[in-house]
Amino acid sequence: MSSKTRLDRAYKNAKRISFDDSSKFILFSDCHRGDNSFADDFANNRNIYFHALKHYYSEGFSYCELGDGDELWENLSFESILNAHKNVYMLMKLFHEQDRLHMIWGNHDMVYRDPNYVEKHLSTYFDPKTGEDVELFCDIKYHEGIILQYSKTEQELFLCHGHQADWWNYLFWKWSRFMVRVLWKPLNVMGIADPTSPAKNYKGLIKIERRTKKWITDNNNLITVVGHTHRPRFPEPGDIAFFNDGSCVHPRSITGIEIENGSISLIKWQIVTTEDGTLKIDRFLLEGPTKLSSYKTE
Repeated sequence: MSSKTRLDRAYKNAKRISFDDSSKFILFSDCHRGDNSFADDFANNRNIYFHALKHYYSEGFSYCELGDGDELWENLSFESILNAHKNVYMLMKLFHEQDRLHMIWGNHDMVYRDPNYVEKHLSTYFDPKTGEDVELFCDIKYHEGIILQYSKTEQELFLCHGHQADWWNYLFWKWSRFMVRVLWKPLNVMGIADPTSPAKNYKGLIKIERRTKKWITDNNNLITVVGHTHRPRFPEPGDIAFFNDGSCVHPRSITGIEIENGSISLIKWQIVTTEDGTLKIDRFLLEGPTKLSSYKTE
């Protein structure tokens, strides 16, 4: 099965969401939420992420998570992750209850492509205070792809994790998961990075991006937003419409993509020091906003 076949299938089976100039979306991926151990890369940025997500909730954004939200290679169960970052999941629950949460599975949470697994593990959680199971993400659906259709121009924005162009992490993800759990997680605690990760392997990263760009050009320069490689990408109008929202495990910052007022932007949230020496979490505009209509092809 080729990258083209995998991307074609993800596009064909994608969930479709219509939006207009009043719609607002925030796209994050590669949070890799873990168990708050030394191997939990998300733990360093959890306060930044929680503050940013709280901002987007209060401002009426819908949240699209483009895969690898939960680190289920290093961790055996979702329960340990929930207990480590419960405030985050309670906030995500609020998005879900208002139909503002749209989830995509990636290679590190590929078990979520099984609806039965999702229903069993994500629908409820055990509350030790009451001694009963409490609703969490009831009836939530994970998708391989999502298409946002802009009603003003009929443009489509195709969202997926991006590992469809990474044959090893798509076809042999169970082997990779085994290696991470047995070998790389203990080494990660000692500061040694997993060399199989595309974010740590520059040559592999370039190949993945090249395959994705070819698929985009073969599909009339379809606007495509991915994660997986952790490398933010924001093309100029007229270039190949290949976007990457980066990740939430950058050193001391998280990156994402906003869609608002018919425009798209690449943003970063990080901790900064004010003049009086206090610390605060602030949002920075990296690229854009650029009108989506600027990427329209005839």
